[in-house]
Amino acid sequence: MNSTSIAPVSFPDLAASRRDWIDSVLHPWCQQANRKQLLQAEVEWLDIAGRVDVKATLWTWAWERFPVLAHPEMSGVNETHQVRVTLKDGTEAAGYPDSRQSERGVLVLVARDPVSGDSIQHGPFSIDDVASVGLA
Repeated sequence: MNSTSIAPVSFPDLAASRRDWIDSVLHPWCQQANRKQLLQAEVEWLDIAGRVDVKATLWTWAWERFPVLAHPEMSGVNETHQVRVTLKDGTEAAGYPDSRQSERGVLVLVARDPVSGDSIQHGPFSIDDVASVGLA
């Protein structure tokens, strides 16, 4: 142990230090990590983040790299707006995010076929393949 480091002197200091680390290191890391890294983190999430829901933290924070998919009071992807997803290969798809099917770093959109009116699914799209997401 490094004798020059200063340990928090009280529990409130310790808790504040932990919150600061989560806000300044862990949360931003989730927003830039690739899916493989996120899946690795998911396995150790209780040790890394503490006793928290991975869907409400790890995966929600990861999808925040596309702000239109995030809502500050909801976990998972925001289903309330139709979005247009552009993949890194130039492919585009539009629909409403399906939070139940959009798990573990994949995004699924649901739309209506303009001719038949039937429900159609786009995806799943890996978070690594998504270049941008905007409102449709």
